[in-house]
Formats: sequence, structure tokens, C-alpha cells
Amino acid sequence: MKTSRISRVIQILTTLQSGQPYTASELAKMLNISRRMIFRDLNELKQVGLPYYFDNKARCYRIKPEFLLSAPNLNSQEALGLLLLAYKARNHIHFPFKDSTLRAAIKIESDLPEKTKQFCNVALQKISIKADPQESLDLLDQKFAQMLDAILKKRIVAIRYYSLIEQEYIETNLSPYHLMYNNHTWYALGKIDADKEIHIFSLNDIKKLNILDKCFIEDEKFDLHEHLGRAWSMIPEGRLYNVRLKFLPEVAHSVANIQWHSTQTTTTQKDGSVIIEFRVDGLNEITWWILSYGDKVQILAPARLREKVVQIAQNMIKQNEPHLPDNARDDVEALQL
Repeated sequence: MKTSRISRVIQILTTLQSGQPYTASELAKMLNISRRMIFRDLNELKQVGLPYYFDNKARCYRIKPEFLLSAPNLNSQEALGLLLLAYKARNHIHFPFKDSTLRAAIKIESDLPEKTKQFCNVALQKISIKADPQESLDLLDQKFAQMLDAILKKRIVAIRYYSLIEQEYIETNLSPYHLMYNNHTWYALGKIDADKEIHIFSLNDIKKLNILDKCFIEDEKFDLHEHLGRAWSMIPEGRLYNVRLKFLPEVAHSVANIQWHSTQTTTTQKDGSVIIEFRVDGLNEITWWILSYGDKVQILAPARLREKVVQIAQNMIKQNEPHLPDNARDDVEALQL
């Protein structure tokens, strides 16, 4: 077997040994090879008796837990990637268990070859991360750990949270299914007693959390990606819209360089502007994203979205008009006449 192929097979083996589920397509993408080559390499592993198997329920490949292969030494980029997250990014994102992450990084760093260690030390001095605006999350580690424990043990949690809709605190029982990080905030997804529908709660809005001595049966049909569907961010609204936007040349390049949504298509115009199209579930979330571009974006479709943005813009103007005394307002109106 050629050296390059040996290296690839070992990488497949160590990837499966991580315990995370991987499909053939995911392995192929990770190694930048075809699915056909992945199947050929998996067959190679099978012939030498290495205990991997296909999990029919999860539709992925796994390796039997009793098998143990020492991980290869990290190369410079692999080591730098881990240390960059632990040393530089940990204080700029809402990452739970930051102190534990740092301790793990120190242990890994201590075992690195001296040459790799020196490379990482020099590189880290030349790299900085500017933090994005962050929501202040109270007791993140505690809430995250409790919610994760409830998810893994399938335990119901009693929560007290602040509802933006009702503008008051509400108490309910939640059967938590999943934790998700989005837009600088951690969320818990699960079903509540009231309607047995999937709801999304910001951990920061949860002011009290108590794990009950009561288990729930998880809906086996629940699929996170299917639930989110084509929502712009996290909240599907049950209706799909074809959104067509024109961004002016001043912002066209920066907007077009980012994949904002899985359905995105981009068409560059002769004048330097771009037309970007999406097919999204609901208009509320995308509305605020559009407003962030001010007068540098034009809504071509749908009309309902355009009307929604115009109404908000008009309300903004009204809110920010200078408040003149009644007699001064009369003088202004007289001058206009």
C-alpha cells in the first residue's frame, strides 16, 4: 500500500475512533477524496480485521469501543488550531467550560514536540481576535451543564423564563432535546407541557432551572435540521417565501462573499451590484438582517417583505423626528405654506 494511502487509512481510523458518527460523504469531504475511494479504504480496513461497522439506525460508520489506536502526533496546523480556540477564542465567544478547555489545551501543549510548541507560541503572539457584540450570559456553565445532563438522561426540567411576547415571567416543564449556539447565544430546544410542540428557549432568558425526578420519552421523529427547515436563523414560521434582494455596489462584494443561507444564489450585475435570492421559511428573522444594510439594499420580492421593511423604516423616522413645541411646529407649517 502506498504511503499516502496508508496515511489516509490511518486518518479514517482515528476519525472513527473519536466516537463521533460519520457518513461516507462526510468522511470523503473531510479527506477531500471521492466516496468511491472512501469505500475502497473502508474495505481495506475490513480485510486487515479492524473492527469498524455501519450503524443502520444512525446511518453512519462507527468503530467498536474496545479497539484502541494511539493517536498520531499533531502537526503544527492541528496543534495551532486547538490552541487558537483555547487561548484566543475562548474569551470572545460564549463557550461553556472555558476553564476546562484551557486546562485541556495546557495538557495537550505540554506533550507537543518542541519544534511544534515553538511554532505555536510564536504564531499565537501574532494572532488576535476582536470580539463581536455578545449577550451577557449569566451562569452559562451551570445552566449549560444542567440542561445537557437533562438531555442525556432524558429528564424533564422545570424552568422559569422571561417571555418577550407576554412580557412576563412564565413557569413550565420542558423536555429538552438539543442545545444550539446561534447569534452569540445558547438555546435549548424541546417540548413543553402546554402544547407538546417544539419550542426554543435562550439559556439567558431561563432564570430558574430544576431537573425533576421524572423522565420523558424523546420523539424519535424529531430531527433538528428538518425542524429548522429553511428558517433564516432558528424560528420557522410555516410558510416559504422567495426573497429577491439587490445590494448596491458599495456593499455588494462583502455581502456576496458570505453564504448566508443554504438556498442562496448570487448574480452579479454590470453596474457592480448583486442580486441575491433565498427561499426562506418566514420573514421576521430576515427582515432585521435586511434592515442592517440600510439604504444599500433594495427588496425586489416579495411585496409583503418590502411593505414590512418600509413600515419599520417609517416607524423609525417617526420615532426619531425632533420633537418641536406646538408653537414652533405651527411656525414650521406656516413657512411650508
